[in-house]
Amino acid sequence: MNFIRKTILPILLATIWISISEFVRNELLFKNYWVDHYQQLGLAFPSAPINGAMWGVWSLLLSIAIYILLKKFSLIQAVMLAWFMAFVMMWFVIGNLDVLPYKLLYFAIPLSLLEVYIATFILKKLSSQTY
Repeated sequence: MNFIRKTILPILLATIWISISEFVRNELLFKNYWVDHYQQLGLAFPSAPINGAMWGVWSLLLSIAIYILLKKFSLIQAVMLAWFMAFVMMWFVIGNLDVLPYKLLYFAIPLSLLEVYIATFILKKLSSQTY
């Protein structure tokens, strides 16, 4: 029972937070930017249910990665490492594929840092491990 309360529950709550944050940012706030950018490239923006499901898996994987990072690093170190691995590398790849609307980075950088910080804070507080 302790494993569920100290590991599974924090990971699931962080996953829910990341999923909500991603949904609000990419579907509610900035979907028009994505759709317009993809249309300019002659592509359709991928928004099928399977795409949403994969973002849910991505959110879970990020939560697990942060949980593991917190075992070795401080809160801020874990935030920065997780943010770099999850977002900076993703932006580098999708920028290289020319499907990243660069103007979004003005909003995406601070919002993604906040997203990772809150997820890391949730994991740190609820897992009650000594870091």
